Amino acid sequence: MFKKSFKVKIILPTFIVLVALVVMLNIFLSVRFSDLGDSLINERLIANINTLKLYIKDSRENSRVAAVSMAMNPRTIEAIKKRDTNEIIRLLAPTHDLHRINYYTICDSEGIVLARTYQPDKFGDSISNQQNIKDALSGKISTYLESGTIIKVAARTGAPVYDTDGTLIGVVSAGVRFDLDSSVEELKKLFNSEVAVFRGDTRIVTTVTEDGENAVNATIDPDIAKIVIGSRQEYSGDMNIFGRKYKAFYMPLLNAENEAFATIFLGIPATDLMAALDDSIKNGIILGILGLIVSMALLFYIISSISQPLVKLSGDMDNIADGNLDIDINIKSEDEIGHLGKSLQKVVDILHKLLEDINIMIAEHKKGNSDYWISTTDFNGGYKILADHILELSDLGMMDHLTGIPNRRSFDNRMDLEWNRAMREKKTISILIIDVDKFKKYNDTYGHQRGDAVLQTVARTLKQSVKRSIDFAARWGGEEFVILLPGTDQVGAVSVAEQLRAEIENTRIPCSETKTVKVTISIGVNAQIPTPDNSIGSFISIADDALYKAKKSGRNRVVFGSDSNSD
Repeated sequence: MFKKSFKVKIILPTFIVLVALVVMLNIFLSVRFSDLGDSLINERLIANINTLKLYIKDSRENSRVAAVSMAMNPRTIEAIKKRDTNEIIRLLAPTHDLHRINYYTICDSEGIVLARTYQPDKFGDSISNQQNIKDALSGKISTYLESGTIIKVAARTGAPVYDTDGTLIGVVSAGVRFDLDSSVEELKKLFNSEVAVFRGDTRIVTTVTEDGENAVNATIDPDIAKIVIGSRQEYSGDMNIFGRKYKAFYMPLLNAENEAFATIFLGIPATDLMAALDDSIKNGIILGILGLIVSMALLFYIISSISQPLVKLSGDMDNIADGNLDIDINIKSEDEIGHLGKSLQKVVDILHKLLEDINIMIAEHKKGNSDYWISTTDFNGGYKILADHILELSDLGMMDHLTGIPNRRSFDNRMDLEWNRAMREKKTISILIIDVDKFKKYNDTYGHQRGDAVLQTVARTLKQSVKRSIDFAARWGGEEFVILLPGTDQVGAVSVAEQLRAEIENTRIPCSETKTVKVTISIGVNAQIPTPDNSIGSFISIADDALYKAKKSGRNRVVFGSDSNSD
């Protein structure tokens, strides 16, 4: 009678169990991969949505900076005053790339177009019906998402232009277009997704193609249009476009009347990803079977010697894979499995510290403390590279890399923090808005590198002028800077501003290898005790108006602003 050996008794049932496990594992992986595919697409869609919103916000900011900068440019003012269309276009057209915009439209004080940089031959018509133009003609700088006769969808800002005697002589309107093929192609590269822009419910530009042609003039599904256009709400869901599955997102664009006049569509293709996941499942099955066959020869030894510590390590690794780093890998053996357990514990400890440091840094940055960074010297090898990259990404978001001081986003965080703190403690808070006088002329005369040196010198002086740890200096944008002085009243703020102005005036800045020049600054100052009836916007606006008066009254001076003396 045939007697089974001990090995057979172990291997046969174990083989059966392993086969069953391989089958169940592949079934489980099939389900998990499917869920993973949906999760990856959803996470990518969320990331793209956030990036799109930031892109639109940046477009609005770029248009605002461009419009305000050109409206204050003396050469632009003179050209508008002379109604010199060619000179206006010559001055403004080269600044498109500098300000990351697509066009300028300039009109006179009646709203009659003097020049268009995107259509130099078209002028003389009225654009006074556009909201950003209306606001600018009334003396207000405003930014909107708008639609016009020629430019169908754009973020645009209107800024009033004043003569030297304070007379309104025209408007500079700057914009970033979303209705160009190049615009959606740029967004497609940014998101790695299909992009389309609708005006109303009709697609006007898109990266989606049908038979090799861009599929324009199609309309939004009526049910989706009710949500996006009718209710002005975002919509996401699964769609089938020309036989391909997409995870789709529609975002309404609201104009000055809060109407959804346009829509941006993002479509992430799901077909290719799901096919890749199916291939991964098939390859997993094949590799599982091959591994099972190869492992049979050593199965008895493996089962008897290392099963228990491997089960423990497997559970610990599942916890790590699920994001649980608060575990203790307690493998006491001194063999390779024990060494693996100790190494894995070391990895967990490093990841735990890195995550903890990042969380603290993020919390500090949200509080407005842009000086707090993780210490990358605490990590080695690839972990240090990862920490360095994280630090670099954080630095990109919080610091201005030209001047080495905090940027506008960092200032906004600190402004919110100090404003609320001053309101709670009923203390005065002061702000200085600084502008480098005639910087555009200096830049045009001596070149951008010398202009950058001016900005770096001013930034360095600002940084040295803030003596207390609670004081905060940042680059506002272009040639403008800002200093926040918590707990400082009007007298103290004006004193700091005058010292800073004098120090810059006395600083000689090289404009060539053998020559230096004097650069001056104008400063607008405001100080107040915040109350619930005040707003940060009005607080900053008063200082900005004071800066405007300083520039208007001759530059190289400090002007203090208040509600009573603001225009």
